[in-house]
Amino acid sequence: METQSINPPIKALLFDLDGVLTDTAEYHFQAWKRLAEDERIPFTRADNEQLRGVSRRESLNLLLKGRAIDDETAHEWMERKNRYYRELLQELTPDNLLPGVEALLADAQQAGLKLAVVSASRNSPEVLQRLGITELFDAVVTGADVGRPKPAPDLFLLAARRLGVSPPECVVIEDAASGIDAAHAAGMPAVGLGPKERVGQAEVVLPDLANAELADLLRAATWQIRETAFEPAHQHHRETIFTLGNGYLCTRGTLEERFPEDRQATLLHGLWDDAPLVYTELVNGFDWTVFDIWIDDQPFRMDLGTVSDYSRYLDLRTGELHRILRWTPPHGQAIELHFVRFAHLADPHAMAARLTITPLETDARVTVRARIDGHVANEDLLHWRHLSQWFTEDAVFLQAKTRRSDRTLVMGMDVQSSEQEAKISRADCPGSPGFVLDTRLLPAQSWSITKLVSVFTDRDEADPALACANWQQALGPRGFDQLRQENRQAWQAFWDDSDVIIEGDDEAQVALRHALFQLRIAAPEHDERVSIGAKSLSGFGYRGHVFWDTEIFMLPFFTFTQPKLAHNLLMYRWHTLPGARKKAAKNGFAGAQYAWESAESGEEVTPRWVPDPQGEELIRIWCGDIELHITADVAYGIWQYWQATGDDEFMARYGAPIILETARFWESRVEENRPVPGKFAISDVIGPDEYHDHVDNNAYTNRMVIWHLEHALKALDWLRERDPERASALQRGLDLTPERLARWRNIMGNLVFHQDPETGLIEQFDGFFLLPEVDWPAFGDRTTSMQVLLGIDGANAHQVLKQPDVILLLCLLRDAFSQRDLQANWDYYAPRTDHSYGSSLGPAVHAWAACELGQPEIAYEHFMRAAKADLWDVRGNAGDGIHAASAGGLWQAVVFGFAGLRFQDGAPVTRPRLPKHWRRLAFSVIYRGKRYRFDLRHSPDQEASSPR
Repeated sequence: METQSINPPIKALLFDLDGVLTDTAEYHFQAWKRLAEDERIPFTRADNEQLRGVSRRESLNLLLKGRAIDDETAHEWMERKNRYYRELLQELTPDNLLPGVEALLADAQQAGLKLAVVSASRNSPEVLQRLGITELFDAVVTGADVGRPKPAPDLFLLAARRLGVSPPECVVIEDAASGIDAAHAAGMPAVGLGPKERVGQAEVVLPDLANAELADLLRAATWQIRETAFEPAHQHHRETIFTLGNGYLCTRGTLEERFPEDRQATLLHGLWDDAPLVYTELVNGFDWTVFDIWIDDQPFRMDLGTVSDYSRYLDLRTGELHRILRWTPPHGQAIELHFVRFAHLADPHAMAARLTITPLETDARVTVRARIDGHVANEDLLHWRHLSQWFTEDAVFLQAKTRRSDRTLVMGMDVQSSEQEAKISRADCPGSPGFVLDTRLLPAQSWSITKLVSVFTDRDEADPALACANWQQALGPRGFDQLRQENRQAWQAFWDDSDVIIEGDDEAQVALRHALFQLRIAAPEHDERVSIGAKSLSGFGYRGHVFWDTEIFMLPFFTFTQPKLAHNLLMYRWHTLPGARKKAAKNGFAGAQYAWESAESGEEVTPRWVPDPQGEELIRIWCGDIELHITADVAYGIWQYWQATGDDEFMARYGAPIILETARFWESRVEENRPVPGKFAISDVIGPDEYHDHVDNNAYTNRMVIWHLEHALKALDWLRERDPERASALQRGLDLTPERLARWRNIMGNLVFHQDPETGLIEQFDGFFLLPEVDWPAFGDRTTSMQVLLGIDGANAHQVLKQPDVILLLCLLRDAFSQRDLQANWDYYAPRTDHSYGSSLGPAVHAWAACELGQPEIAYEHFMRAAKADLWDVRGNAGDGIHAASAGGLWQAVVFGFAGLRFQDGAPVTRPRLPKHWRRLAFSVIYRGKRYRFDLRHSPDQEASSPR
């Protein structure tokens, strides 16, 4: 488990002075106004707003409004303004400390936080002395200490160095946009004080500090995934958690200049190609992020020279990935580098990246090669045949086809330079075209190179090259800043509807937001022929294949917050229904049987054999053959979506047909007169608990089959009433005779389901209770799964679970079982489950179940086990990609579990069971087209809450 450099606790607060700790901003206004009156220059309070947080010279320039004066006059005017200001300071006393500041500083000290004042004002020490708070601060940094004023990051970076903390361990409190920009340029989250339009990019915006608590300031860090050091040993994990995307594609968080043994990947929905063993896999698209950099002919690399003031953060609010550092080459002086990139959430075919370079001490010759890299692979497997690349006046394009599936990918890129004198030339390297930019920069001179990138495949347009060219032509006039603003607005709209606020637990808050972010960037908004794989689009794990994870774990989040996206995910099952029919027929059954792993066509793509990571043998994978419950899981997701949205059109055209045709599969799959005459059985299966294979009458599978048949009959009855002609046609097409429907009812009433009528205990499968117990104390110090320790056969032969099986069933069908049933099965199965190293799907389910039992503190332990799966890589496999099912399970654990969301009398209601340290839980859901917002506060006597 790694925790050191990812989202460390905040260790320092950096306060601006004017307008934050005291209202000397008013003194500055009066001093500038007096100077303006002296020189007969109009100056108002509105004019003064532009002066907040900027240097004295820049303030004078703004005051002059284009009027020219010589340097000697400018110096005299600034000195006069400062004299006026210092005269006003004589009136300053401790009474001028703004409300709330003294208590807040005391709380911060009590919490062990380091404190600094960071102000452009050179008079800050005198102001602090007059306010009587000098001794409260560990450092004071003023404009006299650095060369570059805000919005450059120098003031804040110097403060962090003086405090002995890294930039991402600081939170900045500012009242001006320039200060907020400076904080972000330093890699620090920020709290903005004042109107949102003045500090709108701050992570947290407060009117002032009068009623603020320390927790309000620290909460700013819950919108960022922060890294304090680049650690090559953990780079694959970091690449996963820094994945960004837009629902069309996702790009892992590899470094722009690349690094040895990284796992670069840009994965696009629907871009499949054949692969050994796994049949097919999503193809690694071209790397659009590349910047090659030379400083005085020395290549920039993270393992060369010296790196300082390092920060990398994923901004969850805006979908932007930032990397900020100061690099001193082996032979030369320090250079500041700031990388930022994003995939446009509202424009799926657009991406943008910007590199800003600033020499800090001496001038430097800087060369940058911005390119698209087509020399990419899926780890060691090459999929591309490079076809062509070409240049237009402003852009470069790269096109290639996949080797077996013959899919076409086209990317276009143009480059913009902020330095007009920079020399730009073409770099026509085969398979990796781009531009080379070269210039000489003076100390403190910043140079920004921007890449605007477009992408199309032949799934989007018949002529993707033409479509890409047209799109690329439109990107240039929009420019980086406009694209960025559009992207930020799209993300703001998403968070307005889908954010979940947890107050009192910043670790849980940031983990949950990261989970929801990763779900959103993998969800197709404009394509109903694709779905979200088990590892989303964030890595090569499971090759992009789609499992039951989508419907049972991920879909509910979208169903109740983003129903359009949920609709698209379910339409994937409609488009792949022919593949499900083919699988059923191949296995000798009627109807449609969904594949355990599916890709483009819906046919089964689960590998039958995989190499044993512990040895040289091959392991037989049975899931594609006998893990059947996914067919009922798809039906469950459809029904839940319909009940939540009231989307009758979807249900009539797609949902009911799927539910009915897949019900026919179950009818043909069950075995009659087993184990006794008149009974039905389903033998030789794998349930959700994959430690046990080739079992008979798995409780989860059998009970979900009963549910499926029951709701298939309900769907048919509903369709007969709503659309008799469609219902009749469907009955004829599926041969749904009265005799067949009667057989369904017979199966429902007689399918084996072992539950003790007295205790409520359910046997997971035939003979489970006869298996020997595991000696759990003997494995107390383990660091791997019980299956690895016991072996595949050993785990199969013991009462040890990979993940909840019966308990998941009781959560999904919670209205069909009693509290007694849940308690009995929790008491039996929870102690027998491999919580730490079994399935990542399990902890969130256990959290939900524990909440149903009124045990929020136990639920919280399981919840955090799920929350740490990706951010802190507790299982050691996050480098393969995001645990997307666990991400969706977190939302369900919070909303269905801790909030206790249910639906009664046509509306959602809650029954909160919050952990003791959670002060607030707020979220919203859409139910039947109406949005309900819940704001739950921790109260021991609070039983239910109604929406606002």
